[in-house]
Amino acid sequence: MKKILLIATGGTIASRASEQGLAPEITSDELLKYVPEIRSFCEVASEQIFNIDSTNVTPEHWLKIAKTIKENYDNYDGFVVCHGTDTMAYSAAALSYLVQNSPKPIVFTGSQKPIDKEDTDGRINLRDSFLYATSDSASNVVIVFQGKVIAGTRAKKIRTKSYNAFESVDFPPLANIRDGKIINYIVSKKSDKPVFYDELDGKVGLLSLTPGMTGKILDAYFQLNDAVVISGYGAGGIPEGEYYGFYEVIENWKSKGKTLAITTQVQHEGSDLSVYKVGQGIKERFDILEGFAMTYEGIITKLMWILGQTKDEEKIKELFYRTINYDLIG
Repeated sequence: MKKILLIATGGTIASRASEQGLAPEITSDELLKYVPEIRSFCEVASEQIFNIDSTNVTPEHWLKIAKTIKENYDNYDGFVVCHGTDTMAYSAAALSYLVQNSPKPIVFTGSQKPIDKEDTDGRINLRDSFLYATSDSASNVVIVFQGKVIAGTRAKKIRTKSYNAFESVDFPPLANIRDGKIINYIVSKKSDKPVFYDELDGKVGLLSLTPGMTGKILDAYFQLNDAVVISGYGAGGIPEGEYYGFYEVIENWKSKGKTLAITTQVQHEGSDLSVYKVGQGIKERFDILEGFAMTYEGIITKLMWILGQTKDEEKIKELFYRTINYDLIG
């Protein structure tokens, strides 16, 4: 039987009710007691690396998860990371960049209700995750949730309470899991060995535009960050003209070596700055990065990874447009 390591980080699946609301308290060993059937198809070990609400996750926690996987990589056939749902899409994207081309699966999962509740979704999600982690066809970083297997860079949490919490944005699920059976749709070619990274630059900010917002806000974002992702309107439009002053702010900070990426607030179909004058203008004037159909989570964590490796403008661009775990499509 294959050997799988459970890496527990907290989240709703590991929470108990308190007077202040749900808080993570259930340990990794306790989680496994709720799914004893998994020991019939794999050997299981567990490691509790922290026990927090995923709202409190930082890039340092992502580095800790990646380090734990690296230290145990040769001893296990796959990994299941129990994680809170609120930032799971960010964490799965971040691990897609920190552990690249993994021939062994790294599966993120969690639940919308604690695993000790009678109506929890935690037990089936955890069982399905171990089942997928033992599959010969599985590799790289994925999220397994409510029977869907989603590439780590394509996931987004779209519901706050329903069990069907995650969607694979503009890209099909890699597989579905039904009645204990894996139905594969996309199987990645496996590499010989993974590539691990241990540096991130957490100074990446996301500025979502609202009507009337001026360049003063963008200026503050650039002061605090090495890279800024502007979430524009529609196909990625950025306001132009003296009232807004965005172009002047961008020109000032770009000349100082800051990185700018443009994406869209619209969830599906991505940006296309070539469509409208308000998109073409900024793309023609400045050497910016365009997110196209990448998710917020993918763009932000990819820039954190890139800036952790280099500050060279040409190298940043080359790495940004390199497809990793299906992050760039079309």
